[in-house]
Amino acid sequence: MTTWIWAAAAVVLFAVYLSWTAGRLDRLHARIDAAKASLDAQLVRRAAVAMELATSSLLDPAASILLYEASHAARQSEDEHREVAESELSLALRAVLAEPEQVRALLAAPGGAEAVKDLTAAVRRVPMARRFHNDAVRAARAVREHRLVRYFRLAGRAPFPLAFEMDDEPPVALTPEGAPA
Repeated sequence: MTTWIWAAAAVVLFAVYLSWTAGRLDRLHARIDAAKASLDAQLVRRAAVAMELATSSLLDPAASILLYEASHAARQSEDEHREVAESELSLALRAVLAEPEQVRALLAAPGGAEAVKDLTAAVRRVPMARRFHNDAVRAARAVREHRLVRYFRLAGRAPFPLAFEMDDEPPVALTPEGAPA
């Protein structure tokens, strides 16, 4: 009789462990969804601020066109091409704002200080949001790779989480190290 009690206790403890793991995995997937929404909001904000700067007549026409096309492509891209479009926007921002003198000229123009402030804030938030998203993805992947999670299909039908890989390096002139004096 004692053997049956110990076996039942082991089965109950195993079931509790599986339930706890499934709940943890569910919370990790919810965290990924929240981080993805935050990343999406920051990417949209960055593209909107870049588009606003491109249409503000504060830049020369060639830089305005380059920045407008990159920001428009980033806003209109499909999910499977979003990483590339956002990386191209980062490249365009670095090309347009390559020199601190260009940022100084923007700061001196009427309305330029606010545009540079908004762009700096948007550009600095994207890497943080991407890092939070990729950390959540890494944590969920680590749990999903355990054998018990795979054998008992504790992830359900949730898609395998994918990291968001893009070039998010800000223009040097908008970083604290390269900010114009």
